[in-house]
Amino acid sequence: MNLLKRITSRHLMSPAGDSPDAGAGEPEVPDHQLIKSCQGGDTRAFETLVTRHRGKVYAMVQNMIKNEADAWDLSQVVFLKVWKALPKFEARAKFSTWLYRITHNVVYDWLRKRKIDSAGELDDGLLSEGDIAAGSRTSPSKVARPDIALENSELGDRINAALATLNAEHRETILLREVQGFDYKEIAKVMDCSLGTVMSRLYYARKKLQTLLSDEKGKD
Repeated sequence: MNLLKRITSRHLMSPAGDSPDAGAGEPEVPDHQLIKSCQGGDTRAFETLVTRHRGKVYAMVQNMIKNEADAWDLSQVVFLKVWKALPKFEARAKFSTWLYRITHNVVYDWLRKRKIDSAGELDDGLLSEGDIAAGSRTSPSKVARPDIALENSELGDRINAALATLNAEHRETILLREVQGFDYKEIAKVMDCSLGTVMSRLYYARKKLQTLLSDEKGKD
């Protein structure tokens, strides 16, 4: 196992939770400074980046594919790709947006290889931008750890079950918005789509989730 794999493996061993940095109590080094150090070949700076972002990346992957073992492996792949791509990172986008774009690509490559069928879901093109309120929004989850946001909800089990009924695109969009707190433009960059597509996916995902959760509530 090479150096990079040792780093990602060691720092993803507990992917659902972040361990405190060794220098707890000291000022946190900003991502942009760590990135510059990484671009100079500093693997310790990369370890800090992995530790800082691993929980969110793992949570996103796990919520997308619903398989803990594969989510661990894919999270490791994400950070290996991040390391290889960091020399070309020019900070034109926020690091988090760039990171989730890589996560998006890794997940969708995995889904395509397994030919997961999402037939039966509504085509985004069937919804026009005019059907969606421009100001439509909900507040992103305000929790310290996005990776346990769904677990903390009183409706956690129901929400997870409802999310599983969405296709990959709609599930990712709603997770980026409601769990990670990304704005529409950031989501569009991560998913490489238009703002109108983001809006339509959120509209459909919210509508379906509301219907499913309302139906479940009515059974109580």
